[in-house]
Amino acid sequence: MNKLRTIIVDDEPLALNLLRAKLNKIPEIKIIAECKNGREAIEATMALAPDLLFLDIQMPGVDGFGVIKKLQSDIVPMVVFTTAFEQYALDAFDVHAVDYILKPIDDERIQRAIQRALVRCESDEDTLNKSRIISAIDSINEMENPDNASSQSISLPKLNTDKVERKIVIKDRDDITLLKQTDIEWVDAAGDYVCVHAQGVTHIKRCTLKNLLEDLDSEMFKRVHRSTIVNLNYIQKVIPHTKGEFFLKLGEYDQVKVSRNYREVIKSFLTDM
Repeated sequence: MNKLRTIIVDDEPLALNLLRAKLNKIPEIKIIAECKNGREAIEATMALAPDLLFLDIQMPGVDGFGVIKKLQSDIVPMVVFTTAFEQYALDAFDVHAVDYILKPIDDERIQRAIQRALVRCESDEDTLNKSRIISAIDSINEMENPDNASSQSISLPKLNTDKVERKIVIKDRDDITLLKQTDIEWVDAAGDYVCVHAQGVTHIKRCTLKNLLEDLDSEMFKRVHRSTIVNLNYIQKVIPHTKGEFFLKLGEYDQVKVSRNYREVIKSFLTDM
């Protein structure tokens, strides 16, 4: 029987110990790493490529949502959130088929989440992992700020002058950010959303990758995966991977996988340097 290679994440030692004890009793689970914060979870997920992630939401520093935002869409494993969230957030999870276990941890809910993971593992549904979670996060934000839910479609006018630095608009709850394109390190798609990574912050924008690409500087931004584009100016290191793929190291914690179909883009860039 194939076991689900699993990483568990919680900043509370007692909660981590309890989750480990419960999962060790389940034959379909193999725990391959334990993490006590979001940054460890990001590093372990990129290094070990788990099938399943049990992820606490409320953690200091990078929380559970922050972990998902930081991970490239094609790297996000199946995720089960462990949380003490209010019912409105759980309703959003249910609508978008995001699995969760309400604290204190319930054995029946663990079993149900694992059975769902096993089914999804066999059906290729895992490609929708980040899309589901980002949609749920956006729904939670809308429930917290109902008066501002429809303002995501704001766009900048087209400016035909080289003297004006190109920007994109990010609407996040009550805030509207005019983000300089030169500050954007990379972008990945999650269904009807994109995650824009800039200066250590991940912004969620409701639009498709195709539409965003039309507004980005084509000389600066290149597609390196079916759902990922990078700012060439932020590439620090190229790390070989398997089967002709490789990773781009963009910052202290950010790594982006380049698929075989797009590797010539990076090779061409390195040759021209």
